[in-house]
Amino acid sequence: MAPLPSYVSGAWHRPADEGTPLADAVTGEEVARFSAAGVDIAAALEHGRRAGGAALRELTFHQRAVLLKTLGLHLREHRDELYALSARTGATLADSRVDVDGGIGVVLSYGSKGKRELPNDTVLVDGNVEPLGKGGTFVGQHVCTPLRGVAVQINAFNFPVWGPLEKFAPAFLAGMPSLIKPAPQTAYLTARLVELIVESGILPEGTLQLLCGEPGDLLDHLTEQDVVAFTGSAETARKVRTHPVVVGRSVRFNAEADSLNCSILGPDARPGTAEFDLFVKQLAVEMTSKAGQKCTAIRRALVPAALVADVAAATAERLAKVTIGDPSNPDVRMGALASLEQREEVRRGLKALRGAGSIVFGDPDAVEVVDADPERGAFVSPVLLRADDTGRAEPHEVEAFGPVSTLLPYSSTEEAVELAARGRGALVGSVVTADTDFARRVVLGAAPWHGRLLVLNAEDAKESTGHGSPLPMLVHGGPGRAGGGEEMGGIRGVLHHMQRTAVQASPSVLAAVTGRWVPGAPRTETAVHPFRRHLEDLKVGDTVVAGPRPVTLADVEHFAEFTGDTFYAHMDEEAAKANPFFGGRVAHGYLVVSFAAGLFVSPEPGPVLANYGLENLRFLAPTFPGDELTVALTAKQITPREGADYGEVRWDTEVTRQDGEVVARYDVLTLVAKRPTEGE
Repeated sequence: MAPLPSYVSGAWHRPADEGTPLADAVTGEEVARFSAAGVDIAAALEHGRRAGGAALRELTFHQRAVLLKTLGLHLREHRDELYALSARTGATLADSRVDVDGGIGVVLSYGSKGKRELPNDTVLVDGNVEPLGKGGTFVGQHVCTPLRGVAVQINAFNFPVWGPLEKFAPAFLAGMPSLIKPAPQTAYLTARLVELIVESGILPEGTLQLLCGEPGDLLDHLTEQDVVAFTGSAETARKVRTHPVVVGRSVRFNAEADSLNCSILGPDARPGTAEFDLFVKQLAVEMTSKAGQKCTAIRRALVPAALVADVAAATAERLAKVTIGDPSNPDVRMGALASLEQREEVRRGLKALRGAGSIVFGDPDAVEVVDADPERGAFVSPVLLRADDTGRAEPHEVEAFGPVSTLLPYSSTEEAVELAARGRGALVGSVVTADTDFARRVVLGAAPWHGRLLVLNAEDAKESTGHGSPLPMLVHGGPGRAGGGEEMGGIRGVLHHMQRTAVQASPSVLAAVTGRWVPGAPRTETAVHPFRRHLEDLKVGDTVVAGPRPVTLADVEHFAEFTGDTFYAHMDEEAAKANPFFGGRVAHGYLVVSFAAGLFVSPEPGPVLANYGLENLRFLAPTFPGDELTVALTAKQITPREGADYGEVRWDTEVTRQDGEVVARYDVLTLVAKRPTEGE
């Protein structure tokens, strides 16, 4: 059996030695071997920085997003192959879908978010322009640019597809190449995933590399521009975090580690309620999905003391119906652990937990399996324990990383929150209740100890993705014991791979750096109205100034009658005079906006296809009958749409009175056609 190859420095590397055997979790047969002998890790990292990073930085966020979308769709076509290989890790088809489809879903999600929430540019502006002087000639703004290193992944065995892809997607979108180091037990599945990606030719060379073997001196070659993302045990996370190079060079480090997640049943959720049934079902599912090998699984079930016996009986009844065995059998609902070594690790954890409680269901040393040998395969029974002495340390400190959970009683909301906190930081917790006051008190009390909290009840149950399902648009990570970091979380996950820099400069320089017009930067009034120009012909700073337009009392009264907005400040002189902001009747703010549109619009059909909204609208000073309005409309940001015949233009809009006072400022958002290609 040949060792798995690594993909480094633009080529597949096959180690010369025999490597370490990797076994099928179900049959015990050898699947592959694992070795990185002969890999030049320093060269691989440099290849990522030099080739991969440079290629990504040439692309805009939208172009990277399109590649992610293309990659996700390509991987979808190979799901069945990945499912089949996933079965050898002990995963059922349902488990495999969580891993494979979940990973592909993250890639597709970041592809969508990149086009929707990021500019079609290589620079990301963070926050508003900050005035740094009174005269407006010295301003500042934060910009984010990709780090010039490699995002190094050290992954766990339990999610060999989702784990790498959830780290890769935000790094790629940010403009950073990745090097994946999978865990041995399931490395053969990750290796095939990377093969599919490399064979597709979708990604620029150097943006994704694979190290199939022990990490060796990987950490020794890190630089200040590299990023490390680790998933695994808290003990190993501490070793990586405190490595001399990681510490000495301030290498950005993110860990997702041990997590004694809890689920809390509300006192209102008694037997017969929808919430009671939801809690029991969720607990059983979380115990048996991926054979309990999930960093988000429920390890502690916190239940009102009066309901512990009911929950124990109902959960045991559900667990008794779970068929265990070869995942290829469609009747099997729980497969094997990832390896025989992992089974022994679970049994050691159970031994410690049994010192603090009693077993309600299951036998850690015996299990009935279907279509498999229970000794050659890494099978173990689901085990539910009950620990009435919640003061014991074991349930709050020992994680048996398998189908194991412990019931713990509580007597008050405060005690439930206190018990949740005794996990010393978790990736996720859940509260199952229909009592919104109880939910609020628990959420606010437990939030400092959790990266994510799910409140489950009959109202959201049909749409809920469940306790153990991280979503790419929300933070995945947790404080304290859970690692103290964050993965994903939408654009937050992208920003983790970028440097935020405060740029202090004149408005014209800041506009040049960011590609956006800022107040105080030059404006260009062109002979051709900007609305008559196609997207490619527009430049940031192109401006139309129009007006003045007088505002009469008759205009105000007509607008009030036409719209039904007869607010006293527009219609009642005495009442308006008494208002400390006005001192007399004023024009409607929306009348001002409407007049401004009438001033700057070019009404004939042309490149401007649609106005799709206003943003950041502020009325800064009143407009009185008799005032005259002038509007300046300036192209602030131009965003071509990849693969479309139009783009988006954001216009800075400033409306002033005859005395120069700004009465309104806002952004107008338009869709503008690109120049027709020859023959259209």
